[in-house]
Formats: sequence, structure tokens, C-alpha cells
Amino acid sequence: MNDASSPLAALPAVVARGLTVRYPPETRAVLSDLDLEVMTGRFVAILGRSGSGKSTLLNLLGAMEPPQEGSLQVAGKDLAGLDEAGRTLFRRQHLGFVFQSFNLIPVLDVHRNVALPLALNGLEDGQRVTELLAALGIDHLAQRYPETLSGGEQQRVAIARALAHRPALVLADEPTGNLDQETSRQVIELMKQVLAREGTTLIMATHSEEAADSAHEVFRLTGGRLERRP
Repeated sequence: MNDASSPLAALPAVVARGLTVRYPPETRAVLSDLDLEVMTGRFVAILGRSGSGKSTLLNLLGAMEPPQEGSLQVAGKDLAGLDEAGRTLFRRQHLGFVFQSFNLIPVLDVHRNVALPLALNGLEDGQRVTELLAALGIDHLAQRYPETLSGGEQQRVAIARALAHRPALVLADEPTGNLDQETSRQVIELMKQVLAREGTTLIMATHSEEAADSAHEVFRLTGGRLERRP
């Protein structure tokens, strides 16, 4: 757990300077000289329309691809200096992901879905899984399979899975996109509560103003750059 009283809690979880991405290279800039600093334990929302570059930014923060230009540190690690194998290991050890489509493994029950990041890191901690399921109000679903769950229940499982290995940073890409309005509010509030308890940093990309309202800080991504929403 990232203890809010530890020295690490006073350090930025993300420091990006001058991030620029062009697709294909040397043509249109999707991100242009973008700066971002996120302190440990904060919940930050990135607002933007489809095609604004939100997914590209999350790919960079999630070590899916290296920055083309600029510098990027996540959890104190220089991501620009990592090769593909290094990025894979970094994701496995330090990052958690929550997706719009849940991305649960259908042949695994809830408990084993949540335990998967622990297994990938060579760890086994059934108590950790049980505690997360209880915190998210789904411990009674531990032996159920994803196809038997509602959308809101599946997203809670995905949140528990993202937190299982105690990541430094959780990235959520449109986490309420497949949920109705009331379920979206419940899931966002529960996610916020659990991450605050864990001391984990959350960056959420969304097009929903209502979902973004729950964040500590909100930025709009327009023209390849971030502007803080008042």
C-alpha cells in the first residue's frame, strides 16, 4: 500500500514535459509539447472528445509506447529510457488498468481474475484479494464468472484487479462508458473511496463531465495540450 504519510506520498507520481506525438511521424501532432504533473494519491480526470488524444496520452503513461519527444517519469522511472521488455515489466509491477470493456477473463472466476496481477508478479495473496472484494462490496461474487455479472459488478471486479498488486498508478480509460448513469456514479464514487484508502494515484480519461466532477483535478485535452478546468 502507498502510505499517505510516507515520503513517497509527497513526490509526483507523474511528471511529463514537452510530450509530442505525431502519427505518422513528422505529420499531424496528436500531442503537442504537453506538460503534466500529478502528485501521489491524487485523482485526475482528463476530459476530451473522441480523437482528442486521450488514448494516446494513456498509452504513454501506461508504458505501452515510448515518448517520441519530451520526457516522462512515472513512479520515479524514466519511461523514455526503457525498451519494450522494460516497459512490459514496468507495467506488470507498477501500473493498474481499468478499461471501458472490463477486459475480464471469461474462464476465470472473480477471485482468480482479481488474483491475476499477483500471479503475473510471482505472488500469492488470497487475503489481499478477499479484502479488495470486500472493500468493493463484491466478496459474495468471488466464485461467480464474468458473464453472470452486471456491468457495474464487472467494473468493480476490474477495479479490484487493477489494485491487487498495489500499483503506484492506476489508469482508467472511459471506465463508465458501458454503464448507465446511476451505476456510473456508484462505480466512480466507490473507486475514488477505495483508491484514497490505498493511497494510489488515479488518472482517468473520459468524455463525461459528470464522471470528471469526482476528480481532485480536471484537465481538458484540446489541440494536443492540457488545460486545467476551473
